[in-house]
Amino acid sequence: MRPHVFVNVAASLDGKISDENRRQLKISCEEDLEVVDRLRAESDAIMVGIGTVIADDPRLTVKSAILREKRVKEGREPNPLRVVVDSRCRVPLNSRILNDEARTLIAVSKLAPEDRIKDVQKLAEVVVFGEDRVDLSALLDHLYEKGVRRLMVEGGGTLISSLISEDLVDKMRIYYGPLFIGGKNSPTICDGNSFIRRCRIEKIERVGEGFAVTVRF
Repeated sequence: MRPHVFVNVAASLDGKISDENRRQLKISCEEDLEVVDRLRAESDAIMVGIGTVIADDPRLTVKSAILREKRVKEGREPNPLRVVVDSRCRVPLNSRILNDEARTLIAVSKLAPEDRIKDVQKLAEVVVFGEDRVDLSALLDHLYEKGVRRLMVEGGGTLISSLISEDLVDKMRIYYGPLFIGGKNSPTICDGNSFIRRCRIEKIERVGEGFAVTVRF
């Protein structure tokens, strides 16, 4: 058994999620950010790849105090569990994702250095799945056993590509902002090796300055 996996990502009209320097760019409008915060609050865990942590240094917490209070009244922690897919345990020890605002789980592979794992274990739970890269299917099974029923994935493109290609995504929402980024080496919504996975477009809606497309697999 695995959780329901929901991917949410913001992209330019040409499908880029950052530029060639992988800088954090403002793509979402305020209306979309409100949707993202609500989706976070409705999730049991939020997952990102190590590239997103290094590039953006996100907190991955619920911004709205009202939504956090609602979670507490429902018997849940104020913020969802944060999950980082980090095969070689490269997460910087001063990352905001390792702060005490929420629990954090770092998934590594057997290639991760033991001394590095020991350092990270002082700040977060570390689990090992896979030989040279994290076994995503095994990780999702583990999260389900921990009580995670709804998992929100926020990037980056390599992690999203792996999840879709391994048929581990149930639903995906893409917000397209009114801009072009360009650059043949700029990261896209779905990076990595090419594959074909058909989906069904469920909804297209205007959101602030841009629009969102929701699909099911």
